[in-house]
Amino acid sequence: MLLRLDFSADVPIYMQIRNQVVVAIAEGKLTAGEQLPTIRALATEAGINMMTVSKAYQTLKTEGYIATDRRSGAVVTGDVKRVLSENALEYLRVIVAEAKLSGMSKTDLLKLCEDCFEASPVATILN
Repeated sequence: MLLRLDFSADVPIYMQIRNQVVVAIAEGKLTAGEQLPTIRALATEAGINMMTVSKAYQTLKTEGYIATDRRSGAVVTGDVKRVLSENALEYLRVIVAEAKLSGMSKTDLLKLCEDCFEASPVATILN
């Protein structure tokens, strides 16, 4: 699994992993039933602590994106349909506030959201 981690970013590494997995699922790059790398393998590949990967996987599991099993490891779940988390809503509020402060109109913001939704190269936005 190829991850693009930015060690100088304000976003914690575990959250970068979480975000990139969510984006990969949304874009169809990861599909239901697909197995993710083991915690150890991903930590080694990315050059990070295993506890960081474990925290990312635990977050993804809590949010319903993956399921874990001692025998099969971490697997992408099927039909993920849920409301946005409070963290996601708060992040959205910040983005909207920044857009307003920069002078962006509601129409332009909605167009930008629509473009992101349709194009879905969201990974660069989430990091």
